[in-house]
Amino acid sequence: MKNFLGFVSFLLIAQGVGGILHELTGGRFHLWTLVHRLGFLDGYEIYACILLIVLGAAVGAASDAVKRRG
Repeated sequence: MKNFLGFVSFLLIAQGVGGILHELTGGRFHLWTLVHRLGFLDGYEIYACILLIVLGAAVGAASDAVKRRG
Protein backbone atom coordinates (compact mmCIF):
# COMPACT_ATOMS: atom_id res chain seq x y z
CA MET A 1 0.00 0.00 0.00
CA LYS A 2 2.88 2.36 0.79
CA ASN A 3 4.36 1.92 -2.68
CA PHE A 4 1.00 2.55 -4.35
CA LEU A 5 0.43 5.75 -2.36
CA GLY A 6 3.95 6.90 -3.15
CA PHE A 7 3.33 6.33 -6.86
CA VAL A 8 0.02 8.21 -6.75
CA SER A 9 1.73 11.04 -4.89
CA PHE A 10 4.43 11.21 -7.56
CA LEU A 11 1.84 11.27 -10.36
CA LEU A 12 -0.19 14.04 -8.74
CA ILE A 13 2.85 16.21 -8.09
CA ALA A 14 4.26 15.58 -11.58
CA GLN A 15 0.94 16.50 -13.22
CA GLY A 16 0.68 19.64 -11.11
CA VAL A 17 4.21 20.82 -11.83
CA GLY A 18 3.90 19.89 -15.50
CA GLY A 19 0.62 21.79 -15.79
CA ILE A 20 2.13 24.90 -14.24
CA LEU A 21 5.12 24.65 -16.57
CA HIS A 22 2.72 24.19 -19.50
CA GLU A 23 0.88 27.38 -18.58
CA LEU A 24 3.98 29.44 -17.88
CA THR A 25 5.98 28.38 -20.96
CA GLY A 26 3.18 28.75 -23.47
CA GLY A 27 2.50 25.07 -24.03
CA ARG A 28 5.89 23.39 -24.27
CA PHE A 29 4.92 20.61 -21.83
CA HIS A 30 1.75 19.58 -23.67
CA LEU A 31 2.49 15.89 -24.18
CA TRP A 32 2.35 14.64 -20.60
CA THR A 33 0.01 17.02 -18.77
CA LEU A 34 -3.70 16.36 -18.43
CA VAL A 35 -5.11 19.50 -16.83
CA HIS A 36 -5.05 21.58 -20.00
CA ARG A 37 -7.04 18.90 -21.84
CA LEU A 38 -10.04 19.13 -19.51
CA GLY A 39 -12.45 21.67 -20.97
CA PHE A 40 -14.33 22.45 -17.78
CA LEU A 41 -11.12 23.80 -16.22
CA ASP A 42 -10.67 26.57 -18.81
CA GLY A 43 -9.36 29.60 -16.98
CA TYR A 44 -8.65 27.65 -13.80
CA GLU A 45 -5.69 25.54 -14.92
CA ILE A 46 -3.17 27.12 -12.53
CA TYR A 47 -5.49 26.63 -9.56
CA ALA A 48 -6.12 23.01 -10.54
CA CYS A 49 -2.37 22.39 -10.85
CA ILE A 50 -1.71 23.90 -7.44
CA LEU A 51 -4.47 21.70 -6.04
CA LEU A 52 -2.82 18.64 -7.62
CA ILE A 53 0.50 19.52 -5.99
CA VAL A 54 -1.16 19.96 -2.58
CA LEU A 55 -3.07 16.68 -2.97
CA GLY A 56 0.14 14.94 -3.99
CA ALA A 57 1.88 16.22 -0.88
CA ALA A 58 -1.05 15.06 1.27
CA VAL A 59 -1.00 11.59 -0.29
CA GLY A 60 2.76 11.49 0.22
CA ALA A 61 2.28 12.32 3.89
CA ALA A 62 -0.35 9.59 4.12
CA SER A 63 2.13 7.21 2.53
CA ASP A 64 4.66 8.06 5.23
CA ALA A 65 2.00 7.53 7.89
CA VAL A 66 1.24 4.07 6.49
CA LYS A 67 4.97 3.33 6.52
CA ARG A 68 5.33 4.25 10.19
CA ARG A 69 2.19 2.44 11.24
CA GLY A 70 2.91 -0.97 10.01
